[in-house]
Amino acid sequence: MARIQATLTPDELPKEWYNIVPDLNKLGGLPPPKDPEEGPSRLKLLPKILTKGCLELEVSNERWIPIPEDVRESYLRSGRPRPLFEAKGLERKLELKKVRLFYKAEFYSPTGSHKVNTAIPQCYYAKKEGYEAVVTETGAGQWGSALAYAAALQGDLDCIVYWVGAAYDLKPERLSLMHGFGAKVFRSPSQETETGKKLFKENNNHKGSLGIAISEAIEDVLNHEGERIYCLGSVLNHVLTHQTIIGLETKEQLKQLDVEPTIMTGCLGGGSNFGGLALPFVKEVLDGKAEIRFIAGQSAGSPNLDGEYKYDHADYAGFTPLLKMCTLGHKFEGVPIMAEGLRYHGAAPIMSLLRNNKLLESYVYPTDEELILEAANLFMRTEGFQIAPESAYGLRVGIDEALRAKREGREENIVVNLSGHGHYDTEFYGRVANCNSYTVV
Repeated sequence: MARIQATLTPDELPKEWYNIVPDLNKLGGLPPPKDPEEGPSRLKLLPKILTKGCLELEVSNERWIPIPEDVRESYLRSGRPRPLFEAKGLERKLELKKVRLFYKAEFYSPTGSHKVNTAIPQCYYAKKEGYEAVVTETGAGQWGSALAYAAALQGDLDCIVYWVGAAYDLKPERLSLMHGFGAKVFRSPSQETETGKKLFKENNNHKGSLGIAISEAIEDVLNHEGERIYCLGSVLNHVLTHQTIIGLETKEQLKQLDVEPTIMTGCLGGGSNFGGLALPFVKEVLDGKAEIRFIAGQSAGSPNLDGEYKYDHADYAGFTPLLKMCTLGHKFEGVPIMAEGLRYHGAAPIMSLLRNNKLLESYVYPTDEELILEAANLFMRTEGFQIAPESAYGLRVGIDEALRAKREGREENIVVNLSGHGHYDTEFYGRVANCNSYTVV
């Protein structure tokens, strides 16, 4: 029987994260954050809201960053290294002969997503530096539950989460999970901050957005300076660097299978899960050692990779420094969708630079998400796993590319990062009875 799974031993867990920033000099370098022309300095704000450990990594030009032993131990406790599977059942269903489909199972996680990969080190630094609580925002709820989990591992470290209203209303089970880990969760816009109060007063059923929730979390930290510290689940350099644990494991697993990837896919909201898989392989492309297409799956409700490449704030209220990113504008809210983790106005500066240099493609799918549900349903019925709506965007790209290659008689090795499970996405999978086909596009 052909091997369908590649695993690593605990001893093979990477000992370093990969920081792509120095290698981006081949593309002219990563533009640094900057202050707006008017108003107070936002750059001076960063040391007040980020841990020293994360801030040092954010500005580092070192290619390899040692992973603290305590963090590696927590990675092992959280199920790392995680398996890479060949989707044999899906390949048979699609009658693929020359195309192979692989998926990295990041849903093998205590909270069901890749987000614990950065939550663990961020809480480690927060505890080490003496903070009482970590504060954050969350979209679909995966980041909020991951940070709650990581804070619980540290012992007496509190966790406060501002959760985008649209998703808060849809996912009571994930709210229970966060509460189970001891987190305090507020529906955003909330009445805990001035940003939230203003929007709540205008509309007490406001659906919120990630940009709004980020502003609320930062405002909370500034109101409790020295006691609470902000943690971010995507966008910034240190987050994507933490997530490269995914791609570094995947590289070794593909070597075990003697496979060279030709296409890599994943969903992209802020950029953490796709960046985590892709960046170690982007290095190979920049070094001229590989030819790989990198394709992100996005929603037409927030296609930030198609936005303008310019300096913009990462949050609604403009607390953050200006970041050079592909953006729809920091006041953009978008249309609520099931894949709430993708409803964000800007892409990570690293991913935006790749996009601007045509190293990153983007496929945009309609907001009714029927095409996404088709892919998720097909995967569940052939591979046996129920994946998150966000993950299904990357899967949809992988299946569409596989079918295109099949029609054209091409060989492809496609790797998809499945960033999370869909066990709490009952509203999404509740529509599955109306979705028993697969639309070829």
